[in-house]
Amino acid sequence: MDYRLITHAAEAPNKAHLISWPGSPLLAALDIPLLTEMIAQAETGSIADSGFACAPFARITLIPQAEWQHNLLTHLRPLFKKPVSEEVLLDCSALDEESIRQSALRWFFNLDHHLDDLGLKTGSDVRAKVKKLTAFCLASQVQGLEVALRQQHAVANGMLAARRLADIPSETCTPQFVVEEAQRLCAHYPALSCEVLDEKAIVEQGLGLLHAVGKGSSRPPRLLAIHYNGAESGPVRAYVGKGITFDTGGLWLKEGAGMYTMKYDMCGAANVLGLMLSIADLGLPVRAMGVLALAENAIGPNAMQPGSVARACNGMTVEINNTDAEGRLVLADAIAWASQRHPQTQYIIDMATLTGAVVKALGYELSGLMTQDEPLRCALTQAGEKSGDEVWSLPLDKRLKKQTESAIADLCNTPTNNAAISSSAAWLLHHFCPPEIPWAHLDVSGTALWRENGRSVASGRPIPLLMQHLLDDCC
Repeated sequence: MDYRLITHAAEAPNKAHLISWPGSPLLAALDIPLLTEMIAQAETGSIADSGFACAPFARITLIPQAEWQHNLLTHLRPLFKKPVSEEVLLDCSALDEESIRQSALRWFFNLDHHLDDLGLKTGSDVRAKVKKLTAFCLASQVQGLEVALRQQHAVANGMLAARRLADIPSETCTPQFVVEEAQRLCAHYPALSCEVLDEKAIVEQGLGLLHAVGKGSSRPPRLLAIHYNGAESGPVRAYVGKGITFDTGGLWLKEGAGMYTMKYDMCGAANVLGLMLSIADLGLPVRAMGVLALAENAIGPNAMQPGSVARACNGMTVEINNTDAEGRLVLADAIAWASQRHPQTQYIIDMATLTGAVVKALGYELSGLMTQDEPLRCALTQAGEKSGDEVWSLPLDKRLKKQTESAIADLCNTPTNNAAISSSAAWLLHHFCPPEIPWAHLDVSGTALWRENGRSVASGRPIPLLMQHLLDDCC
C-alpha cells in the first residue's frame, strides 16, 4: 500500500474515504454542507458516517474525539469490511499518543492482505482493496508523522509477509516451502542472506531434538538462518522462531477440533522471517540473525515415541514424555545453535505459539514474556507499551526446576503434574541459552492469531513489539 502526507485541505484526494474527528482543523477548511450536521452528531459521542452528499469524498466518517483516543481500531474495523474507495484520507491531527498512532497506521497498511488473496476460492468476486493511505497532519506534526509512516509501513510489510505465509494451508506450506519462500523474499535485500540446513546437515550438526520432531514426516525438517548485515561489525541480535508447519500432536494425537488451526503452529518462524524483512526494509545499522526451526509433527513409522530420549546440539538430553510438546524441542535446538553460531550475540529472543496455557492466563491481547534478564524484560515491556503490542511477564526461576526433571535424561519436555505449563516450557528452554547471553521467550499462542466471527487468521504479532524494541535499542 502506498502512502503520502499532506498538511493542507487543498491537497486532499478526490473520491477518498475521509476519516476525521469533530474538532479537526481539516474539517474547518472544507466546504461541505453536510459536515455541520455530522460534526454535531459526533460531538454527542456518536459516530457520524455518510456516503451521500459528501463530495469530493466518497465517504466521510467522523469518530468522536474520546473514541479516537481510546477505541479507534474498534471503530475502524467494521468500516473496512467492504471498502468504498481505493484511497483513505486519515486525519492524524489528533493522533498524538504514540501507541495509538502506530497501531492505527499499521492497521491500515495491514489491509493489504486478506484470505481471498490466496486464490483458493473459485467464482468469488474480486475483493475491493484500499491501495493508498493519505495522512493529514498539522505542520508541527510533520516530522514525527513522517518517521511513524515510514517505520510502520516497514513493520507492516514484514507482518504482511508473515501473515501471507502463515495463512497458506500446510499441505503447501511445508518446511522446504518456507525455506524457498524466505529465499525469494530475502533476495530483494542485498543485506540479507540465507543459510539452510537440510535433514542430513541437521543430523550431522547434532540437532537431535529438531530431528526427532521432524523424522516422522515425509516432509523433512529444515533449519533456516537469515543473516542481516546492516553494519560491518558489532554484536548480533538473534531471533528464533518455532516453525511447526503442521502439528498433529504426533503419537500423542490431538483431537480433531484441536488440530484445526495447527497450520498456524509455524507463526513464530513466519514472524521471524517478517521481522528480518522489516529490519532490512528500514536499513537499520545493526547485525541480526533470524533462525527458523521448521518441522512437521506427523504420525508415521519413524515418528518419535513417548519415552524417547534425544540429544540437542549443546549436548543436553531430553526425555520426550509428550510428543505434543514438540515446539519447545525444536526451539531448544535452535536457541542452542544460534548461541553457537555467533560469538558476539547481544541477546536471543524466541517466539512461539507454544502453549494453550498462556491463553488461559493472559487471553488474546497480551503475549507472555519469560526471562531472567531484568534489563531485557524492562526493555521489551516498554517497547510493548509504545508499540501497542504488549507483553505480560510470567515467572521463571528455580522453583520450576522439578517441572523438567527426568529420571533418565537431563530434562523432560513436559511436567507430569500438568502445572505451570507455560513457565515450565520456558524453564526447559533457558537451559539451551548460555547464561552469558541475555535471553527472552515470547509465548504468542494468544496473539499470533486474529480471531473474529469464529475464524482465525495470522496477525503478524509480535513483529511490532520486536521492531520497537530494536528501534529503541539502536537508534
